[in-house]
Amino acid sequence: MSETQKITEPALPPLPDEVRAEIAALAARQENASGLLMQLVTYLGGQVEDGLNLLPAPARAKLNGAATKALRASYDAAGRSRGGVGQMIRSDRAHQALASVSGALGGLGGLPTAIAELPVATTMIFRAVQHVAEAHGEDPTTMETRAQCLHVFGSGGPGEEDDGIDTSFIGARLGLSGAAINRLISKVAPKFAAVLGQKLAGQTVPILGVAAGAGTNYTFTRYYTEIAHVHFGLRALARSHDPQAVTNAFHEELAKHKQPVLKA
Repeated sequence: MSETQKITEPALPPLPDEVRAEIAALAARQENASGLLMQLVTYLGGQVEDGLNLLPAPARAKLNGAATKALRASYDAAGRSRGGVGQMIRSDRAHQALASVSGALGGLGGLPTAIAELPVATTMIFRAVQHVAEAHGEDPTTMETRAQCLHVFGSGGPGEEDDGIDTSFIGARLGLSGAAINRLISKVAPKFAAVLGQKLAGQTVPILGVAAGAGTNYTFTRYYTEIAHVHFGLRALARSHDPQAVTNAFHEELAKHKQPVLKA
């Protein structure tokens, strides 16, 4: 094939300056998600691995299964109507406050009550992420949006070396079969289990666990809420502009901040 016969990829249309500014703000938001509070929780609880070592062996063995069950229950519950009291919770701060109360109650009795509170905390965080999805123009009860919410739970947490946004989702449609959702939960659960391990490690001491539970729930809810704003903000931009151009611009901004790029 001669030089004149080679097929070249068409150049992507340039993004308007205001869109690039939005993308830059989202990259900065990702960097700031692991802010002072998250760093403090990480410092007090030690690295995730150290926190897990503080837990009894049976609790460590069951943690991944507990994370899987909690994510599955939250995914299923999120598909039901959000009427009633849940409809009145309309801000990030309201979700964070409720999660703090849940964490405090979970810390009252040490490890037993902390484990019992895990599904409640997970559902509250999931609801907060759902709320963000709705704010960015997505139907929070559809299978597609709920699957995207699960992706947010795979975005690391305190002590994780690979925190970041999986940019393979931008402009993509997810497989929505039951098997596909189960595979997604299985992929996300280990990372979320590591986060839960640090949360449980801080709640193992009765009474003192009240403050630890409230603080970690607040901090983790804030972290996942911030990551959700990045995740669904990018998806919103990809609906009105070229998805690959949005992805490339986001990667450029991440490089400026020396932030990780996750593509799968």
